[in-house]
Amino acid sequence: GSMRCYCNLENLDPFQIRMIGFRQKSAPETYSLPYGAGGFFWRLELEILYLAIAAGIVALVFAALLTISILKSDPGTEEVQAIGRAIQEGAMAFLSREYRLLAIFVVGMTIVLAVFIDFDVLDKIPDTLSGDNDGVPKTAIAYLVGAIGSALAGFIGMTIAVRANTRTTVQAQKGLNPALRIAFNSGSVMGVSVVGIGLIGITVMYWIFKDANIIAGFGFGASSIALFARVGGGIYTKAADVGADLVGKIELGIPEDDPRNPATVAD
Repeated sequence: GSMRCYCNLENLDPFQIRMIGFRQKSAPETYSLPYGAGGFFWRLELEILYLAIAAGIVALVFAALLTISILKSDPGTEEVQAIGRAIQEGAMAFLSREYRLLAIFVVGMTIVLAVFIDFDVLDKIPDTLSGDNDGVPKTAIAYLVGAIGSALAGFIGMTIAVRANTRTTVQAQKGLNPALRIAFNSGSVMGVSVVGIGLIGITVMYWIFKDANIIAGFGFGASSIALFARVGGGIYTKAADVGADLVGKIELGIPEDDPRNPATVAD
């Protein structure tokens, strides 16, 4: 029949194994594949990695174009811009404080993952899962990269959101459709940035370490930041809501969520 070769591929990860061929019953450590197929599947894997990175770059470029489009719109009168600057200052102060606290948690968790997962000091992880880390804390590094990527996406989203709110208000004076375009595009910047940064980050991590297990570490890092940002952001917006009600209804006697109250815009 066709010319075939038998190769010892025990050092490959499960993803590469599934792409290359099937396990021989008589020799579990070997795999059967047509002659030259190893190079074909290796090139195919590289093409998939290139495609993933390219897709992530396209997503970030699209987010940048949306940002430029939003910033080109009318920011409003000087009074509207003054309110917007106050909102930006408060939002950035919150984000800066939150990220400083989260940095302590991320560093501590990175050390924990390196000690107990990568180096497995308690010898609790099976060899089939731990693999050979060559002294490199792969999971901890992936966790750190995931956390940084998630924090970067949050910063991008906050930065564009606090600049789009006043522009949305200005466009709302012209009609519902122009205001919806600004609001929708500003939210899209955050969503597309998350996808682009996540796709590039996880692809680069796999490309460097050739180990699919580090995906869990990357996802854990990204989820950690997202969890704290969601909880902290909810508390912050509730504080803005309560502050708007106290100042507006009690001190000034204006209705709840009245547009004349700057805190209503922030909320």
